[in-house]
Amino acid sequence: MLGPAVLLLAVVVVRAFFVTPFGIPSESMQDTLLVGDRLLVSRTTPPDDVQRGDIVVFDASEAFNLEVPQRGVFQRLVEAVESLAGKGQPTDYVKRVIGLPGDHVRCCAADGRLEINGVAVTEPYLAPGARPSVIPFDVTVPPDRFWMMGDNRGASSDSRAHLGEPGGGMVPGADIIGKVWVRYWPLDRLGSVDQGQIASVPRNGE
Repeated sequence: MLGPAVLLLAVVVVRAFFVTPFGIPSESMQDTLLVGDRLLVSRTTPPDDVQRGDIVVFDASEAFNLEVPQRGVFQRLVEAVESLAGKGQPTDYVKRVIGLPGDHVRCCAADGRLEINGVAVTEPYLAPGARPSVIPFDVTVPPDRFWMMGDNRGASSDSRAHLGEPGGGMVPGADIIGKVWVRYWPLDRLGSVDQGQIASVPRNGE
């Protein structure tokens, strides 16, 4: 029979390399993800395979210039146990990938929509009548960086909120923890999460 230490090690390995639970703490991704939703996040998607429209969890400490709290061994152990129920680190964010490396992203186009590489795109995951952004922006995403936005654009602290900081709010690919895979709670919302892919647009400069 496996002892508690072996079981804990197995759980840690699975979380580190394959799948991680994550709970939604805010309204920034409504109505796609609601406060209290619990998700499984696949860690097997490399940054090169991330697509526009994917919903991902990432460590925002570098990109969003967040203070990382210092924790002792006991606190780390407590956090490891809490993570089994989907409680992430305070610096873990869930957002939608809007701009890939090299993309020119701006808001807004003449028709009021988000524009990527000169093409105005429809975003089916936004609430009816919602504006793509009340904050105007015009950015080109550097290599190995991603532009992230929440679906609830009026209540999301995302890449737009960090434009004037070092890095311009762009998220390094290495900081992406994984792609949202499935919702396991609440039971009446059990199932895969619709990623709401953005229609294909040309590469910047084509």
